Amino acid sequence: MTAERTRRRARGGGGAARRAERTAVRFEAAHFIERNIPNFEILNAEGLEIIEANAETVLEEIGVNFVDNPAALERWREAGADVRGERVHIPRGLARRLCETAPATITQHARNPERNVEIGGRNLVLAPVYGPPFVRDAEGGRRYAMMEDFRNFVKLAYVSKWVHHSGGTVCEPTDVPVNKRHLDMLLAHMTLSDKPYMGSVTEPERAADSVEMSKLLFGADFVDSHTVMTSLININSPLTFDSTMMGSLEVYAAAGQACIVSPFIVGGAMAPVSVAGTLTQVLAEVLAGVAYAQLVRPGAPVIFGAFVTSIDMNSGAPTFGTPEAAQITYGAGQLARRLGLPYRSGGAFTGSKLPDAQAGYETANSLNTALLSGVNFMLHSCGWLEGGLVSSYEKFVMDADQLGVLHQLARGVDLSENGQAMGAIAEVGPGGHYLGCAHTQANFKDAFWRSEVFDYKPFETWEDEGARDSQALASARVRKLLDEYQKPAIDTAIEDALEDYVARRKASMPDAFG
Repeated sequence: MTAERTRRRARGGGGAARRAERTAVRFEAAHFIERNIPNFEILNAEGLEIIEANAETVLEEIGVNFVDNPAALERWREAGADVRGERVHIPRGLARRLCETAPATITQHARNPERNVEIGGRNLVLAPVYGPPFVRDAEGGRRYAMMEDFRNFVKLAYVSKWVHHSGGTVCEPTDVPVNKRHLDMLLAHMTLSDKPYMGSVTEPERAADSVEMSKLLFGADFVDSHTVMTSLININSPLTFDSTMMGSLEVYAAAGQACIVSPFIVGGAMAPVSVAGTLTQVLAEVLAGVAYAQLVRPGAPVIFGAFVTSIDMNSGAPTFGTPEAAQITYGAGQLARRLGLPYRSGGAFTGSKLPDAQAGYETANSLNTALLSGVNFMLHSCGWLEGGLVSSYEKFVMDADQLGVLHQLARGVDLSENGQAMGAIAEVGPGGHYLGCAHTQANFKDAFWRSEVFDYKPFETWEDEGARDSQALASARVRKLLDEYQKPAIDTAIEDALEDYVARRKASMPDAFG
């Protein structure tokens, strides 16, 4: 069956698909955040101009490396860059002019159109943790991630109200061969959730598989003309673009699919120890990466990425939730807006080994910084632990719960007649209370954001129920969500086509674990 015939059957639905849709349990999913609050701008006009000028100097005088990629060097040469070996010196202003064809806002389509997201402008899209090889839960402790863990995290993201996106490598399943696991991961995102998802970037061939599987899910014509994937392209900082990541970017850009072009910065190791110096390098790297995507295909959707942390100069370990990282995140947001590009940064970052007080402090600092810096796409918004080495079940649900706070803060202050509450103030008057007044009765159900994880009961009730701490409460929440999970309806012909593609691709190559 062709991909287009499969897609037509999906749109028609078929009797079985329509019955499945009517009977399926529907989980409430919040609309992506549309901010009604201002961005925090840490740099004045002079500071922005200094950093932008310095970034242009870096590109022109120092240059960037495009390693093992003759086609990229030729593209740059034809665009007017000075190519010396694998070093590309980009004339002042050239990268910025090339970036002008990248769209300011990206609509990423989900297989359920109600879950589509808008990345850019005043919007914020929240996606789960990405990349850890380990997982942790209260019962099993820290262990290598397995495919079953991956599927569980996809399910948790699907049923989490405040999470808008299914993400990508929510953990790295080590029980599946390296060269085949992307197929199982994509299949999980496509069938266990109907939220948007990310493609594979670990080899250009795996990016091509992502495009082909998306064509089976959406139809080839739809994928050719719409963005259905957002994928993470990390720059090998400082100033190096390797052939693996650039090869994947080339596949996605040529297919019109979105890429996050993101320097991977650990201050003091991959970038200078100063905020301004790091921002200069971030901007130079992003300019070169976004410009290259436009050389592959003008108009290719690209997101300005900035993953930034600092390093502990005693241990060498990365640190999170620090003021310097916040300053860079704020500044990079301003630079992204001046370029007219969507902005990716932030996350539920922590270096803690457990979902404890350290994790809570560092995560809160990171999440609030991302909200105020104008981030449009937040990867790692829930589940991140131990500097990104671990996907934590308990922290996933705690973070996902706290993302509701961001939604509430982003709404701003209600200044409508109801929000002003003058009638309530007049009704109660001096010395009264508001518990029974008409305004409270009309608004109490939605007046305050409420956690679905934390405990606010009296001490005696809390003690009688086992004196559970936050991790214990989160463990119970994980079990409840996974027990209640029901797979979203999907046309059986499409699911069969996807499973057949995965089986054929796996059979076409030997297992590789290295």
